[in-house]
Amino acid sequence: MSPSTPSGAPVAATLKDGKTIEPVREILWGNASGVRKYETANEVPADMRKLLVKLMVVQADTEFASIQQHRPWLDAAPTLEDRWIEARIVADEARHGLQACRILRDFGEEGQELIDDLLAKREGEHKLDAFNMKFERWSDVGAFTCLVDRVGVYQLRAFQECSYGPLARAMPLMLSEEQLHLNFGASVLRRMAQDGPNYYGTKEEAQAAVRKWYPRALDMFGHSNSETSRRAIEYGLKRWTNDEARQRFTDEVRGLLHGMGIELPPDDFDRHVL
Repeated sequence: MSPSTPSGAPVAATLKDGKTIEPVREILWGNASGVRKYETANEVPADMRKLLVKLMVVQADTEFASIQQHRPWLDAAPTLEDRWIEARIVADEARHGLQACRILRDFGEEGQELIDDLLAKREGEHKLDAFNMKFERWSDVGAFTCLVDRVGVYQLRAFQECSYGPLARAMPLMLSEEQLHLNFGASVLRRMAQDGPNYYGTKEEAQAAVRKWYPRALDMFGHSNSETSRRAIEYGLKRWTNDEARQRFTDEVRGLLHGMGIELPPDDFDRHVL
């Protein structure tokens, strides 16, 4: 079934450009456009199956890694409200990781083995660089949630109304919960930049944290000429290429941070994935 309100009315997904996608049963883009969405793992073609499993492993891994990064700040965040939001973020990331694992579980023994491996990973063992870095300062928490979590939101938006029904239906709630993370990160950086010691830290610390995390955020979109990205669009799993999503992200955060008096480094600064 498509997601619905308590009254039973369908819930439309809203894209970044303000357009809405009405929840539908058919595939909206890619090579199978117009065909009914895949609803079980057994229906998914073999090549698409491999890609979908790969995407869900990365998704779950980032969620569980983020819990490990945030956990020390549950007791160390500067204000009671900050600690409460940190607790909310950890709970959200746990639920999002569980959601990705539920999709992996659809793929039987293979999926369960992958889940077991994900749950065994420790700090420093994760797939993406951004999730193997510690939050050494409060400014790291702010820059991470403002920038890296924002990349995660772009990745989730790319899945909206995708060709695999269970994944498409998971997106509205995940996106709604992620909005808290983005707003919190921007608030932390803004308070550091504008209120300084009256809040916690300094504008210089906020600027340094952005310089540290922005390259890792850009890397998260993947390689510019990615074959995986192209196939994900063909299979109806993602809406944009890596470059298209990355450009949307940079346009958004450049204006957001400029308004705080914080500048972004050049897009090629300290990049590991181009």
